Amino acid sequence: MTRLWMRWKPIRIRLLLLLSVVGPGIITANVDNDAGGITTYSVAGANFGNTLLWMLPLVAIALIIIQEMSARLGVATGKGLADLIRESLGVRATAVIIGIVLFANLANTVSEFAGVAASMEIFGVTKFIAVPLAAAAVWLLIVKANYKVVERVFLVASAIYLAYIASGFMAKPDWAVVAKDFITPVFPLQLGYVTIFVTAIGTTIAPWMQFYQQASIVDKGIKPADYAYERIDVIVGSLFAVVVAGFIIIACSSTIHAAGKEIVSAKDAALALAPLAGRYAATLFALGLLNASVFSAAILPLSTAYVVCEAFGWESGVDKSFSQAPIFFGTYTALIVLGAGIILLPIPSLVQAMMASQTLNGVVLPIILIVMLRLINDKRLMGSFVNGRILNIVSWIVVIILIVLTVILIGLGGIDILRNWMPGLIPT
Repeated sequence: MTRLWMRWKPIRIRLLLLLSVVGPGIITANVDNDAGGITTYSVAGANFGNTLLWMLPLVAIALIIIQEMSARLGVATGKGLADLIRESLGVRATAVIIGIVLFANLANTVSEFAGVAASMEIFGVTKFIAVPLAAAAVWLLIVKANYKVVERVFLVASAIYLAYIASGFMAKPDWAVVAKDFITPVFPLQLGYVTIFVTAIGTTIAPWMQFYQQASIVDKGIKPADYAYERIDVIVGSLFAVVVAGFIIIACSSTIHAAGKEIVSAKDAALALAPLAGRYAATLFALGLLNASVFSAAILPLSTAYVVCEAFGWESGVDKSFSQAPIFFGTYTALIVLGAGIILLPIPSLVQAMMASQTLNGVVLPIILIVMLRLINDKRLMGSFVNGRILNIVSWIVVIILIVLTVILIGLGGIDILRNWMPGLIPT
């Protein structure tokens, strides 16, 4: 018995250390499946079946590589990304980058409250009730709770994404067909397919993710000695987020697509699932959208508050009080009020509000990724945590692919705008 205990003790200690570190990686990766992401994967499954399943391993690789570099930067330097950008590029260049990030993140916050409005409309609740309540809830959580409480709430929210896995099983797909589609690459040269393909990959890595994860690692106080555990946190979170995305595609493919229907939003998917996969599957899908929207509506403004304060050396952190970090909490409050307030205006399309934010992410992403690679290859800054040659080659390949995809995404967004302004000029 004593020998068994001695063997178990080191494992138990490692598990406890892992649990003490877990958080930033899982939370950041899962917030990537926000209202816009869920809409993208829902439309992919409903309108194109399982034809996008084969690209999910590529999504996972890209997500793991970029988020691991972000985590390593935070662990090795003990500083947030905006702080490092200011030190590397100077105040003027930082101000320009932060201005663009601030605008993009406001658009993303509007997108999340659009998701809140859309999901609650499924249950017959008007946005004039749902959005203010959600805004008040996420504001109180961040302003009144400490970091440990906030992280626990976010981890619970991450676990609720299991609702999409449950919906996938309730849809009763043909798993042999799913397995075949998963390993069979197809790429029909149709504008609609190319758009959804590029959107699905291009929105996997959003600029705010790097800022939030790194700031969260610093706020939590994760040290270089904990790096191995934080890397596990990143890998597990990334894989779970991609699995959830896969089940969203499968649920919509095996029901809505199989029935020959098409959708334009995640709300449409939830409503369509009821007669095809059952009321419980539809309810779980809708609750998943609500959870993702509220979850992201809390984190996007929080990420922005970190960015602004780090960039100019102001006090920041969830553990601080309002009086200790007035600009941090003031920025957070302003984004919540603006994001929720804009959605309460008579916006013609909540879906367009969500998708426009993804295009704005594409404008900022190339700059952030190139700066990250510059920072992580600085031996004076990173020491032994600097990128190796092979990792550098792989990282640059991933970054270049992501940049090309986001440029295409922006171009497709321009085509969509032209189509709306001049119908008939560009075919669908």
